[in-house]
Amino acid sequence: MQISTAGGAALAELDGDAATARFLLVLTHGAGGSAGAPDLLAAGGAGQQLGGLVARVTQPYRVRGARAPGSPARQDAAWAEVVTALRKLAPDVPLVQGGRSNGARVACRTAAALGVRAVIALAFPLRPPGRSPVVSRVAELRAAREAGVRVLVVNGDRDPFGIPDTQDADRVVVVPGETHALKGHPAEIATAITEWLPAVLSATLGQSEGLKKG
Repeated sequence: MQISTAGGAALAELDGDAATARFLLVLTHGAGGSAGAPDLLAAGGAGQQLGGLVARVTQPYRVRGARAPGSPARQDAAWAEVVTALRKLAPDVPLVQGGRSNGARVACRTAAALGVRAVIALAFPLRPPGRSPVVSRVAELRAAREAGVRVLVVNGDRDPFGIPDTQDADRVVVVPGETHALKGHPAEIATAITEWLPAVLSATLGQSEGLKKG
């Protein structure tokens, strides 16, 4: 599926049935990566198993062949256009978004504005390796949580970009033996999502119903 944005065309690979979807899960790649990254495929498979409509998105800058995403503001604006278009496929179900590395940052930064129920952050790049002084992106995780968005982080224990602390997300899963690539343990990624997401969606749906009745 091609989606037009002000920053160019994005591509979305769809899996699942929009008519019967229990939620919409939108995932995207790292800065120089693709929507076929092993951890994204594992997350998408878990989403399908739980009854979601899954969209793995190639952002406009990657469709153009660029490796660098450009400014966060432009990237986030294009992402918002992509998600808004995909919401039309399943408008009445909860929205979950996520991605790996830079894509996880985008998902966290835009979560509040897009009305997201939960974020799945794979290989969240907490800080650039070797940068001095140390630069931390933890504020992006915390901003999503402070807006009431539930956040799952899955990182490898050998990730040179660091591992978020447990207080910075609702759940932090550390996969032994994994680097930033997160490519060798798809089952662990799928399990982390299938064990966490159903309860999160049930809880947020219950809160919404309570507010409506009140």
